[in-house]
Amino acid sequence: MLRFLMLPALFLLSCNPKAQNSPPKEDELKVEFTLPKKLKEVSGITLSTDKKTFWVIEDRGNKNEVYGVNESGQMVAKIPVENSENTDWEDITSDPQGNIYIGDFGNNDNDRKDLAILKTDLKDITQTSTKVIQTTRFHYQGQTEFPPKKSNLLYDCEGFVEMDGNFYLFTKNRSKGFDGTFLVFKVPNKEGDFEAKLIGTLKLQGGYNDGAITSATINSTKDKIVLLTHKNIHVLTGFNADDFSAAKIQKISLNHNSQKEAVVFHDDKTLMIADEKDKSEGGNVYKFSF
Repeated sequence: MLRFLMLPALFLLSCNPKAQNSPPKEDELKVEFTLPKKLKEVSGITLSTDKKTFWVIEDRGNKNEVYGVNESGQMVAKIPVENSENTDWEDITSDPQGNIYIGDFGNNDNDRKDLAILKTDLKDITQTSTKVIQTTRFHYQGQTEFPPKKSNLLYDCEGFVEMDGNFYLFTKNRSKGFDGTFLVFKVPNKEGDFEAKLIGTLKLQGGYNDGAITSATINSTKDKIVLLTHKNIHVLTGFNADDFSAAKIQKISLNHNSQKEAVVFHDDKTLMIADEKDKSEGGNVYKFSF
């Protein structure tokens, strides 16, 4: 049974319009740096093992490259991924050993049959290219139509994490009559072609910008997963490696609405969040402490 945590009174007060002129608080979104102008459609972000480089990707229509950005927002590496196409790269993550994985599973129309997660040999900014050393192909348990009916467009994905030898995928609801429902799937971190096992059907509160998932990240102790949307983060706790149905979800407003597409834990109390650039806003990396 899905349960929602009560938000702290201090946070509720910060949402009050009358409190907007109060001094900055820890739980406010702060611009850390502006991304290089070239990176207008960032879809995923993760950290190098020394936490000095942000590895960034862009989604469909962009190059099959991983970009290294330093803590000042300067591009320090542009690394092509050999023998791969950017069909629709929607998230990037790493494991505790520092391996970098790219999620080529963007599926806006819910009709793709070539979904994959790419493990690379990317280690540092001195590389001139990186190779795919493992390809995990998968299809979703329960999907029998490509595409399904418009009321059941639940098989797009823009967020995943790696935990204890498995990938966990959190789908983006594109259904007509959006109600915040999303699915959680589990796929082994191995070479091969697998059925992604459905291990949870959950629901986020609010409309599309509140509850359509665009990225995910997991903390170092593996007991907290953050799901990103355009307006909020949603913190998952109390989940089981094989069953997310009883997970608790805490919704935390960022008090900021933009096309946020990427999130990573910088440390266990701090998130780094990136949004896409449009004519008037975005193209930044933000810090959020909670």
